[in-house]
Order: sequence, then structure tokens, then C-alpha cells
Amino acid sequence: MSQVSTSPRRYSLTVVGSVLWVLLFLSPAIVTAIPISEYHDDLKRTITSLESLKHVPEDTSLADAQFDYHDKLIRTMLPEHQEVEVDGEVCNVDNSWLHSDLDELKQTDNWREKLGQILSRLQSIEARVAERQNPGDHAAENKQWDKTRLESILSRPEYTDHPQGSSALARLIQDFARWLEKWLPQRRAVNPRRINLINLIARIVVISLATLLLLYVLRTLLLWYSGRSRKPKTGKDRGARIVLGERLEPDATASDLLSEAEALARQGELRAAIRKAYIALLVELGDRKVISLAHHKTNRDYLNSLRSVPQLHSRMRGLTESFERHWYGFANATPNDWQDFRAGYLAALQADTK
Repeated sequence: MSQVSTSPRRYSLTVVGSVLWVLLFLSPAIVTAIPISEYHDDLKRTITSLESLKHVPEDTSLADAQFDYHDKLIRTMLPEHQEVEVDGEVCNVDNSWLHSDLDELKQTDNWREKLGQILSRLQSIEARVAERQNPGDHAAENKQWDKTRLESILSRPEYTDHPQGSSALARLIQDFARWLEKWLPQRRAVNPRRINLINLIARIVVISLATLLLLYVLRTLLLWYSGRSRKPKTGKDRGARIVLGERLEPDATASDLLSEAEALARQGELRAAIRKAYIALLVELGDRKVISLAHHKTNRDYLNSLRSVPQLHSRMRGLTESFERHWYGFANATPNDWQDFRAGYLAALQADTK
């Protein structure tokens, strides 16, 4: 009798255990996507956590900087794969690049440079997510960017006329001719039948000597100028620089970098061309003392430092967004994108001269 009464109880426990077992294995499948605002907050907390490492003393190793704590915290906030809800749609976010970079950060000796690269990419992603949350805040700036791009196209040489004045060499020759005329014998009113042969010979000799002297001086000046322009800059003038994670040679100029960018564009490597041209623009602004170059600064740091120059900041914002979209966002670049970026490059340099 007791055996029969315990059978329903045993059956009930079996059913409850089966239900709990099914729920245990189905629970990962019913995890809901996080809202974009929460994902944005996780990005900002990750950036803050990594930026705290920038203030560690130079002689401190990565292990002494309590990196393991930050590493575990970041991997928890931003797992390799997560779902984010944006305007009612679910997007699959791939953060595996961050986990790979954190692994490289542990192994590299020059971890500060690698840290700057990771921060630069995270800050670019954070800025794009912020724009996605509040797209109306940047509508006016995008409109201004379209206007400045049109102005840069209209400012090309084929659309402008520049009056040509006399060159410096022509003015120098004219001044020398007037000075030489003072020392030449003055013409006397003589009878055409009695030409002073000595006077004529003296004029020819003086003019010939003056011409030879002028040619010698010009040749000497040209040789001196050409030799000076071809003389390479040495490392004593300035050391190697690191801009956005790229190490530049001491004698590398903005013109050299722009030429390299154009060569990459001709080879079809348009993303690399846009990145190289963006670095060339930063080097040019650094040489003009508009910004201060540093290996730990990101593209957003350089952009924020130009807020005191509104016109240049507006142009640089469009170039920075294009650089981030194609380089960090892996967006395909077209020849038109390259031409627009190059036109914006020239427009930014013109804005700096105003």
C-alpha cells in the first residue's frame, strides 16, 4: 500500500526535475539584447579603465599597473560577441578584435604605443555610437562639411584666375641694368661721319663684362640654392615621430607622406591612402605649430585641440569622420571618396592660412 502511494510523488519530482533541466539549457538562448545606451555606457567605462593606465609612471611594467584587473573588467563589459538593440532591431556586435588586442598588449614590450592604438579605435567607435543615439546633434555639422567640400572644389586652380606680376629675377635684372647705365659713357652729339670708335669699343667691353659677371652670380646662386634644397635633414633636427601608431622617419615631411598616399591610391589601396593622407595632414599642422604631435594622442585628441579654430575644426571633423569610417570602420573606399578626402585636405590647409 505504501509503495503505491509514493509512486505519484516520485512521478511529480521527475517532472519538476525535467522542467528545471530544460530551462537550465534554454536560458542562454532567451537572453535579450542590451539597449544601445547600455552598450554606449560599457564603451565609455572601458575607455576610462584603459585611460587610467596612461597615467602610470614610465618605469612601471604592465603587470605592476594591475592590468589583470582591467583586463577582466573589460572582457566582462564587452564580450567577444554580444547583441545590441538599436531602434527595435538587434545587431550582432563583434568585439573579438578588442580581446585579441588585449592579448597582444600583455605580450608586447612597447605596451604604451599599443594602448594608444586601442584607445583610438575605442574612442572612434564610441563617437559613432553616440552619433547613432543622437543623430540630430551632427546634422548641422554634416551640412557644413558638404558646403566646405564644395568650396574646396571651387578653389582649385582651374576655377581661379591669378594675376601674374613680374618675377623677382626680372626685377633684379632691371635694377642691375639701370645701375649699369649710370656707369656707361654718355652718348655725345657727333657728326654721323665721325663715329668715335673708342667709345663704341668701350661700350661693348663694359656690357660684355657686366653680362659675364651677372651670369656668374646667377649661376652661383642657383647652385647654392639647389644644393641647399637637396640637402637632407638629419636626425639632429628632430627625432623619429609616432603619429596614430605609425612611426615616421626623422626627415619625413607632410609632402612626402601625401606623395605616398597618392601612390597608394594609384595602386587601388584607397583605405591606406586615406589613412596616410590623414597622417600627412596632422604632420603639416604640427609643423605649422597648430597642433602638438605626441605618440599617445588619438585622432579625437587632435580634433578636440582645434576647437579654438572653428573653421579649421569644422573641416577637420569631416576628414576625421571619413578617416574613421574607412580605416576603423573597414568601409570600402571608392575613387570618389579619395578625391573628396584629398580636396578636404587642401581645404583644411587653406583654412589654417586664413
